[in-house]
Amino acid sequence: MEIKNAQKLIDEFYGKRDRERGVWKNLVWLGEELGELYKAVRENEGIEEEVADVFAWLLSVANVLGVDVEEAFRKKYLRNEGPPL
Repeated sequence: MEIKNAQKLIDEFYGKRDRERGVWKNLVWLGEELGELYKAVRENEGIEEEVADVFAWLLSVANVLGVDVEEAFRKKYLRNEGPPL
């Protein structure tokens, strides 16, 4: 699945609720999921699930902000001269 498709899927399922919640509350959820990822890595358990959760919440935040994650990544990291150091 391409990032654009994943972002669209998250928006279709959660977009209305995410926009109602607002960017700051979505950021809190993203932070919570990032904390769960730290814990999963520390305990070496449930890492894939937590990575997926962090990615989904990042997409939610991006949707609320109107940011195309795939395009933003392409602009930042896939320029002709390669990724920034």
